[in-house]
Amino acid sequence: MVTGYCVKCKKKGVELSAPGIHKTKKGGFMAKGKHEECGTTVCAMMSKGNALKAIENGATKEY
Repeated sequence: MVTGYCVKCKKKGVELSAPGIHKTKKGGFMAKGKHEECGTTVCAMMSKGNALKAIENGATKEY
């Protein structure tokens, strides 16, 4: 389960639906997914360890 902050509806701890793990230009990791309630794309920055755990738990690797 990957969670983030929805900027549109201002909710913390929003669970991302179908999260994809991306690698940033500087080498960091980011999860991108949709918020079910409002349909906004939500991004969450994460460490390499958390990104690998998310991939093991079903998130797609998109880098």
